[in-house]
Amino acid sequence: MPTVDEMIQMREALIRARSAGTRKVTFSDGRAVEYVSGSEMADALSDIERRIAAAASPRRPGSVRFSTSKGF
Repeated sequence: MPTVDEMIQMREALIRARSAGTRKVTFSDGRAVEYVSGSEMADALSDIERRIAAAASPRRPGSVRFSTSKGF
């Protein structure tokens, strides 16, 4: 799993490529990805932003159970 900093770099590379109108993105680790359409790039961008948000925010428990008694 990439770190938050690596995902931010990936997001910036996607944004640069999308704004330049290119469909091929080469990341800092040497991987190259060619997207079929602009909507596919938008999907990848929203996915990486979701992953950044999930990795940056602390996880909360889904539920909390309380148990009490009168001591009898």
